[in-house]
Amino acid sequence: MDNWFKSKWFIRGLSLGIAILLYVFVSIEEADTSNDSNIPFGGTSQAETIEDVPLGIRIDSEKYVVSGVPETVTVSLEGRTSDITPVAKQKNFEVFVDLTGLGEGEHEVEIQYEDISDEIAVYIEPKTINVIIEERASNEFEVSVDFINEDKLPEGYQIGDYELNTDTVTITSSKEVIDRIAIVKVYVDVAGLTESINNRELPVNVYDSQGNELGVRVDPATVVISAEIENPSKTVPVSVATTGTLPEGYSIISMEANVEEVEVFAVSEVLESIEEVATEPINLNNLTESGTLELSLALPDGVQAPGVDQIEVAVQLERTRDVDSDTIEVDNLEDGLSVNFLEPNDQKISITVNGNEQDVSDLTANDFRIYINVDGLDTGEHQVPLIIEGPDNVTYSSDTEEVTIHIEEA
Repeated sequence: MDNWFKSKWFIRGLSLGIAILLYVFVSIEEADTSNDSNIPFGGTSQAETIEDVPLGIRIDSEKYVVSGVPETVTVSLEGRTSDITPVAKQKNFEVFVDLTGLGEGEHEVEIQYEDISDEIAVYIEPKTINVIIEERASNEFEVSVDFINEDKLPEGYQIGDYELNTDTVTITSSKEVIDRIAIVKVYVDVAGLTESINNRELPVNVYDSQGNELGVRVDPATVVISAEIENPSKTVPVSVATTGTLPEGYSIISMEANVEEVEVFAVSEVLESIEEVATEPINLNNLTESGTLELSLALPDGVQAPGVDQIEVAVQLERTRDVDSDTIEVDNLEDGLSVNFLEPNDQKISITVNGNEQDVSDLTANDFRIYINVDGLDTGEHQVPLIIEGPDNVTYSSDTEEVTIHIEEA
């Protein structure tokens, strides 16, 4: 062994080996240092992705408007856990595109960030975007109101007067977009409403002439509307409707409803054409008795009469009928004389009775006295008046006004 150290070739070889080992060690250290330039050691390494990070715009907003800028981007962070964790939790950094110094036209710009430590590697998706810078323009527009689902309002209800807290809005965008604006309106859904609208806040919508919605800045972005939901009404007379024809011998004395007027509800356009409302028609074809009928109202489409389910109609009929009798009494005939009836020889008389149906229907010949007065008449042939007496509540008559008799000795 001692001889080896005395040999100059051994010493030279040993020195070369040590030199090679030192070179390899230094190379490895340099490679490690290079790999850790973005993710320094001294803690556990970590990668974190944050989505929906708001993307800011830096530009002279009084002079220009920008399109093509996404609202959010995705930011990925790589580095030591101790560096990344507070950034990912607090999100107290800013991501933006800097358009200051750029003029009108289309530009490709890189998305930038600030307030993130240099010890953290940052990757933004997308890295660059194409934007269009245009001259800023503003104009004032009137706001119109579109009531939707009016056909779904309850029957009889309508929209009355309405009021907006502001009739105009100021719209800001590029001059080209401002020139395209055709419609500025708010939509009010009135389906099923029975109460007025009080101070409802609505977004303002902006469209071009083709109905395409335009992304513009509206000031104010919302308006407040109050609108009356009305249920118009008016009071009208009630009439009794009929159909058909009464049977022969019957006529109407009166038909009276238990209410003379009702309050009806409908939209104004319908109400204007209504002067009265009628009951459902009474079929006269089979009506032969006086009495009280319960009828519904025959309301036109879109008309309501709350609380009026049935109308009572008192019907009074007049009836004309014949009552036949085969007996004629003789008054004041002297003793010892007898009467023979020549015309009519059978003593049959027909009485025509007219009056209230209830009074007429039950009358018979027994309710009448039919007679002749032969006071002072002697034997022979005579024509004498026919006398009829009957109830006071009806009228009656007969086609036979006189009869022919022959008086003879018994």
